Amino acid sequence: MGSTVSEIKRCKIRVTGIVQGVGFRPFIYRLAKENNLTGYVLNDSEGVLIEAQGEKLDEFIRNIRLLAPPASFVSGIATVDLPFKNEETDFVIKPSPQAVERETLISPDLAICADCRREIKDKNDRRYNYAFTNCTNCGPRFSIVRDVPYDRQNTTMQDFIMCGKCRTEYDSPLDRRFHAQPNACADCGPQYRLFGETEIICDDVIAKAHDLIKQGAIVAVKGIGGYHLACDAFNAEAVATLRRRKIREDKPFAVMAANMEAIKKLCCVSSREEKLLTSAAAPIVLLHKSEEYNLAQEVAPHNAYLGVMLAYAPVHCLLLHDDDVFVMTSANLSDEPIVYRDEDAFSHLREIADYKLVHNRIINTRVDDSVVRVFRDRQMIIRRSRGFAPAPVNLGRLKSGISVLACGSELKNTFCLTKHDRAFLSQHIGDLENMAVNDAYRESVQLFKRLFDIKPDLIACDMHPEYFSTKYAKEQNLPLVEVQHHHAHIASVLAEHNLSDKVIGVALDGTGYGADGHIWGGEFMVADLTGYKRVGHFAYMPLPGGAKAVKEPWRLALYQVYEIYGEQLAGKYPELLQNNWQLLVQAAKAGLNSPLSSGAGRVFDTVSALLGIRHKINYEGQAAIELECMAYGSTGEILPYEIYVDGWQDILDFKQAYKALYDVKQLKGVSYAAQSFHLTMAQAVCDMVKKISRTTGIKTVALSGGVCQNITLMNLIYAQLADKFSVYINEKVPVNDGGISLGQAAVALAQYKKGLINL
Repeated sequence: MGSTVSEIKRCKIRVTGIVQGVGFRPFIYRLAKENNLTGYVLNDSEGVLIEAQGEKLDEFIRNIRLLAPPASFVSGIATVDLPFKNEETDFVIKPSPQAVERETLISPDLAICADCRREIKDKNDRRYNYAFTNCTNCGPRFSIVRDVPYDRQNTTMQDFIMCGKCRTEYDSPLDRRFHAQPNACADCGPQYRLFGETEIICDDVIAKAHDLIKQGAIVAVKGIGGYHLACDAFNAEAVATLRRRKIREDKPFAVMAANMEAIKKLCCVSSREEKLLTSAAAPIVLLHKSEEYNLAQEVAPHNAYLGVMLAYAPVHCLLLHDDDVFVMTSANLSDEPIVYRDEDAFSHLREIADYKLVHNRIINTRVDDSVVRVFRDRQMIIRRSRGFAPAPVNLGRLKSGISVLACGSELKNTFCLTKHDRAFLSQHIGDLENMAVNDAYRESVQLFKRLFDIKPDLIACDMHPEYFSTKYAKEQNLPLVEVQHHHAHIASVLAEHNLSDKVIGVALDGTGYGADGHIWGGEFMVADLTGYKRVGHFAYMPLPGGAKAVKEPWRLALYQVYEIYGEQLAGKYPELLQNNWQLLVQAAKAGLNSPLSSGAGRVFDTVSALLGIRHKINYEGQAAIELECMAYGSTGEILPYEIYVDGWQDILDFKQAYKALYDVKQLKGVSYAAQSFHLTMAQAVCDMVKKISRTTGIKTVALSGGVCQNITLMNLIYAQLADKFSVYINEKVPVNDGGISLGQAAVALAQYKKGLINL
């Protein structure tokens, strides 16, 4: 017996999220056909719009979320019942209408999928060895898009006219490449060329580049979001040459391998770490070196960890053979943004790279590799960029009718734009300390405003008056909210986890402008999104020589041991007695060029210098990183420290621990002393939290700040707090200053919603 009209339902279905450029329409088309539905699906400025009717409509709607393409993210499905259309006989994919309001989400760039990886290795496939192979499940997205909707004419693929075979794939709803905007093949798509002093002509330029790398050359490789500098990670001379040319003395290089087998020969890999490595985001994952680790010492010196990524673009799959491990580091001079324009590659990289492997598809937006590590089986983002940006963070109860531009911090900058219930964090911009990065910042802000059709009503920034991002905010002629740096750190955790009640906020950080004019960084707050009360902090210490003390931790250690031993320090720490050290100490005591800091990062720097691990640093955080590495696997003991009250604040002072370290080092060794300090810091932080909790009754703790990247410390803190407190840390945005912009935006929105800001 046939169905009656009354048994057949019709619905308008609105699907929002990352649903364009990820194979969503062909997925809907196939799903509708399987359920014998009629109607249509189309992309528009709000996402995907479907009208469908049939007996199995409820099952169809249920499976939209359950079976969605792997590269998609469904944030919402809304339905409206419609009248039945008797004349409709088929389900079709309709063309996109002209955008009225830009509500589309742009997909991050996606790592090559298994199908495309198989095709480029198959001699019988027409895409064999083709370095731009992609489909709706993988390939470039954010780095090539110029405007929305995400159609080919709005990307940098517009200059490449598809051949007949590619057009047939593109037009077929049942094909894996249906409306894959970067779709191309060797006959119609982008191509690679290889340059030394002049162009090198050969049958296979990628194979030639591989051979050059294996022979010790440094090759600049143009990829998805910019250029990498590649060399053989087993070749000590090549890696040392790259360090010298790039002016990068000690900071570890990331490496790339062709497969998991190669990675597992070098590092210990958990199931969670493997899942991240093989994900569509394909970030650099920080892995602990294994006993079999055998790369050149110069790759990651004085470090127990190695940053590793799998080949994530077709060119990488072709460039690296099964047993290869190549250094694959951003192509730039230290502290400059990654090179992504061809003309800059030929000028800026002339003295660094021996050869350049260049393609002719324009990169519209530079996008660095993302960096993550695993903490307690959860993702901890160190740098949020390729594979993650510009996917939004959901704002939950902070949803608002206004939009905020949060300008972020000075170091590891990202900015954030909000719209409705979404926070769009930029890709990693970098340190805003030179003109090139400043220009990249301004360009990216304008791109995000255009792509997401956001006109900010309110702007948020750091309190530091000299930050570029603060000055930029004040140029915008918008209502301004200045957010204390460490309150923004804590607020980023609250926003991620949709927390609205007051928490004990613990910001373990290096540097942030404090409300009292001093440098903060070891902070204990009672905070919510609208405000904070500073109830405790690490004891202030002077920074002898100002900013020099951050780069030369011996200055910090010298002052502390002088406070403890006076002139007798010469017998215990002769290595700290630099020229004119007495003048340095006296100037610090008098407060001359010696600002006060409560930074947790400076405490780690002090201990690193006291233990003789690192007196001067060549990259940010080096002293603390090497201190953690020295502690790895060792036992230790808790050293004495003091918590005292100053007015209404609890002060945590490690001077007694500094004094105890000398004897501990002499009796038990440096590793034991390093682990002892980690145990001491964790115990002291937890004592402060418990003391604040007894006073306030609060049982929720939010941890954030750059020092929280120290996994040894975090594990010790969690071990003490997790059974009695609800403990939260950043997972969706960086725990370091890369997450500051989300916190700034959350504070601004919360203050607006509470009526504390008038527009």
